[in-house]
Amino acid sequence: MRDLSAGPRVLLKRLRELMAEPLEPQERLDRIVRQIAQNMVAEVCSVYVLRSDGVLELYATEGLNKTAVHLAQLKMGQGLVGTIAASARPLNLSDAQAHPAFTYLPETGEEIYHSFLGVPILRTGRALGVLVVQNKAMRNYREDEVEALETTAMVLAEMVATGELKKITKPGLELDLSRPVSIDGNSYGEGIGLGYVVLHEPRIVVTNLLNEDTDQELQRLAEALGSLRISIDDMLSRREVSMEGEHRAVLETYRMFAHDRGWVRKLEEAIRNGLTAEAAVERVQSETKARMIRLTDPYLRERMHDFDDLANRLLRQLSGYGAKLSASDFPTDAVVVARAMGAAELLDYPRENVRGLVLEEGAVTSHVVIVARAMGIPVVGQAAGAVALAENRDAVIIDGDDAKVHLRPLADLQRAYEEKVRFRARRQAQFRALRDVEPLTKDGKRITLQMNAGLLVDLPHLNEAGAEGIGLFRTELQFMIASTMPKAEEQEAFYRSVLKQTGGKPVTFRTLDIGGDKVVPYFRAAEEENPALGWRAIRLSLDRPGLLRTQLRAMLRAAAGLELKLMLPMVTEVSELKEARELLQKEIERQSKLGEQLPRKLQFGAMLEVPALLWQLDELMSEVDFVSVGSNDLFQFAMAVDRGNARVSDRFDVLGRPFLRILRDIVRGGERHQTPVTLCGEMASKPLSAMALLGLGYRSVSMSPTAVGPIKAMLLALDATKLGEVLNAALDDTRDQTPVRQILIDFAAANGIPV
Repeated sequence: MRDLSAGPRVLLKRLRELMAEPLEPQERLDRIVRQIAQNMVAEVCSVYVLRSDGVLELYATEGLNKTAVHLAQLKMGQGLVGTIAASARPLNLSDAQAHPAFTYLPETGEEIYHSFLGVPILRTGRALGVLVVQNKAMRNYREDEVEALETTAMVLAEMVATGELKKITKPGLELDLSRPVSIDGNSYGEGIGLGYVVLHEPRIVVTNLLNEDTDQELQRLAEALGSLRISIDDMLSRREVSMEGEHRAVLETYRMFAHDRGWVRKLEEAIRNGLTAEAAVERVQSETKARMIRLTDPYLRERMHDFDDLANRLLRQLSGYGAKLSASDFPTDAVVVARAMGAAELLDYPRENVRGLVLEEGAVTSHVVIVARAMGIPVVGQAAGAVALAENRDAVIIDGDDAKVHLRPLADLQRAYEEKVRFRARRQAQFRALRDVEPLTKDGKRITLQMNAGLLVDLPHLNEAGAEGIGLFRTELQFMIASTMPKAEEQEAFYRSVLKQTGGKPVTFRTLDIGGDKVVPYFRAAEEENPALGWRAIRLSLDRPGLLRTQLRAMLRAAAGLELKLMLPMVTEVSELKEARELLQKEIERQSKLGEQLPRKLQFGAMLEVPALLWQLDELMSEVDFVSVGSNDLFQFAMAVDRGNARVSDRFDVLGRPFLRILRDIVRGGERHQTPVTLCGEMASKPLSAMALLGLGYRSVSMSPTAVGPIKAMLLALDATKLGEVLNAALDDTRDQTPVRQILIDFAAANGIPV
């Protein structure tokens, strides 16, 4: 084989001409392999393409038997070609037949060839096929020859990606890029959405692969790298980036990659071989990702994400590409797929068009998930590989009930889900018919059904769902989606708008609950080992009284002449309530001195989320006008399980005896002091657990808007007194080990209660 120092440029130029000619796909592919063989003085050049059934099929060859085309096949991992596809790494052999993975395919006639060079056809780190050259003489191919073949494989990757090869694929078969894929994740928001993929940060599609002027492309790369490094340095120097912590560590990793000479040398080498700067970045990114994607070490896999993000930033620098789809290109049925995203970014999308959200990262308590659920869309998180496997406008089904994402689903699966959606729509219509029905149990117990909210977009659900008010308004969401601290006037206008849009129905405002996992960009606290147990919520507010007083002032002004209900989050000791009440009293006195109108009625309450309050129940009930149980955090702290950790979050049951006894003690404490008690956690949103709450004696619950209908249907069929007798007996019996969940399921089945 001759020296290839100038070869790649000549070859790529000829391939570009072939790509531009009006040829049928098979003829184009045949001429491409012939051109590669001639340029590289190879006696054989073959292209294998990966099908959706995991088979690598010979699509074109120069040198092997032509009759083997579309007949010769190897499974993923089988033979040399299968090994290359499975590992996404080149294979360079002087005697191919001596390799333990060699598989003899008699139809090809390749037994006379000894030297073998095969490279994966890669796109975004995925192997779409394999490109091979062979010679009779025994020899190892040089590094520049491997580089040339890898560069050439990019052209073939684009042929596969554009769908051109579909025309010559056997009927009934699909290529791997279009194969159906099902991804398991975690359910962060119930519901089902059918639509089309919108990648939150779409991959840059590099269409101009081959350069005309190497020096010019090297200069473009140098300028883009310079701009990238400056932007990273600028981010690191900003005041809001703390000197320590995870945020800074990520940016420092970016800076390390951006200055890495090995990475830059690879990019420059690819440009010298004939690629544009963009194509060079895409190629090196794809190769690096292919090597790292199989790593099991979580730290190294995280570094792969960092590298991927950095390469995408560089591509945007080079192409000047805007990430988001324009409004006209945005599908009417969109499922947004992202590695991670902020709450404000989700709200940037046309709300009426978004049918679901798929995240590779995040937790059920993350900001964007809270907003997505407020929008009433299904959410699947921890969907590993979703971004790499999806393409913009791919058909997709998101199943928030079963925590699955189906990319490019088969027709039968699509039809099954369409029927499931129709069934859910019929059920929702039945629930809507109950909207104006009074929520009375069969034994005449009046239940107050309220909903949780946090944004203005939530408020139309109040009347749609038939809720009687807002039992939990998360005021921190206004802070989380803002780029700067909302001023007092902005907070006041926001609360006034909430009260106006609810039309006189009661609203319970929870004061600022930031800290822990709820980090706002302009308020950075020191990094904590256990943020859920750290400086957050009322602890932060009492340490920053100006912050709390500003919020209380805004609420008092917004509720002038109206009723104001407010409660404090994460109270640990009753003394905290007294301290906060003193601040509230100062604001009331200030308003009076200024002659400003005050709320006609003020109710002061507390969230019961910290187990320490269980030993202060009587003092608590005497100190406040009402108590709201935050069952999510109370369960987390009582059972010592991190609800964001999939390994332990389901280890204990909220319907287990220990937690139900805690909830029973709270409601009995309220009854002793005639202090209203409500519950506004996840338990209230599920019919079976909500049924248990009614059996324990709760008469007010607050839930997601979509849960109001199912909960009302359940309670209308329930004899709460009868259930209370069964449930209390089960909680008092220390010998019976029958799971309470099963007792509840059996009770519902025996009494015709829909759960």
